[in-house]
Amino acid sequence: MRFTVREAADRLGVSYTTLKQWIYHGAVRTSRTAGGHHRIAEAEVDRLLVQQAPPPRRGGPKPEPAPRGAIVALSGRNQLRGVVEEVRIEGLLGQVRIRIGDQRLTAIVTRDALEELRLRRGDRATAIVKATSVMIAREASDVRPIPRRRPTPRSTPAARRK
Repeated sequence: MRFTVREAADRLGVSYTTLKQWIYHGAVRTSRTAGGHHRIAEAEVDRLLVQQAPPPRRGGPKPEPAPRGAIVALSGRNQLRGVVEEVRIEGLLGQVRIRIGDQRLTAIVTRDALEELRLRRGDRATAIVKATSVMIAREASDVRPIPRRRPTPRSTPAARRK
């Protein structure tokens, strides 16, 4: 996936102007469209997010700091990567629906967390599942019917009363 300069700046938490300067100084790798517009690969945005310090600049004000809390690595194995389909916030809670392949995952999180993540429809996101129990299910079409047992003489109510 390739981002426009504005989209990449939003993801990086820097201004459009700052990112353009980084491009002009060669600190950010881009490709150009037929119309001459810069496009930034997702891998390049990830590389910039992981860096501790922003690219060096010659003179002028310091660039905005990298967003805090960038995840470099995570030990959890239950990571599901997908695309945000819907974000709804009401009161103290919010709901996020992520499309993962042909499946949907819905999570209820705090309003504060959603505002900090700044998730929008179409954003890529990773759902990290941490649970102490797992439920297993089968689709109804895959379940064989339970055979009905015929009552034996000892299992009928009349036989039990004797």
